[in-house]
Amino acid sequence: MVTEGGTQAPERAAAEQGPDTSRLTVLAGPTAVGKGTVSADVRARYPLVWLSVSATTRPARPGEVDGVHYHFVDDATFDAMVAGGEFLEWAVVHGRHRYGTPKAPVLARLAEGRPALLEIDLAGARQVRAAMPDARFVFLAPPSVEELVRRLVGRGTENEDERARRLATAEVEMAAAPEFDHVIVNDDVQRATDELIAVMGLVRR
Repeated sequence: MVTEGGTQAPERAAAEQGPDTSRLTVLAGPTAVGKGTVSADVRARYPLVWLSVSATTRPARPGEVDGVHYHFVDDATFDAMVAGGEFLEWAVVHGRHRYGTPKAPVLARLAEGRPALLEIDLAGARQVRAAMPDARFVFLAPPSVEELVRRLVGRGTENEDERARRLATAEVEMAAAPEFDHVIVNDDVQRATDELIAVMGLVRR
């Protein structure tokens, strides 16, 4: 059964899962490469896939919803979560704000046998590999550094100093691609999503 929006009904998605879909899939890559767009496309096609929502100390951007895009918390709350061992991973990103993945929801979804997708930065991916080496690690890469710069500038959500910080971080992150199990080039969102769905063991439509 396919819903009106073209997405596959959860019951069919469950029926068409392969034996390896309940592994955690970690999607990482440089800033502005399109991790959020590709993750959202996976979820649109396969609603059964659970997408982890990270906590962050950065302010919400226009249009972002607390609990949907991120859990927006203050520094004191983040400190308490770190002290309580509540994160699967956490890091300071771009030298300013902290991001972290709440551990309990991830473990709960995996215990249910539900496909879980975690979209994080490089430092976070390395921490998850240390904690959960059986997870599947995917690096999303831009077609070129020039295209990455175009996307970051075109996004218009950062000032000049912030763009410079993010680009410097991106150069380091691009060099880490060989650490990952799979590398997907995001030259086209639909094609990149198709490839990620195949890597996750879901049936492509």
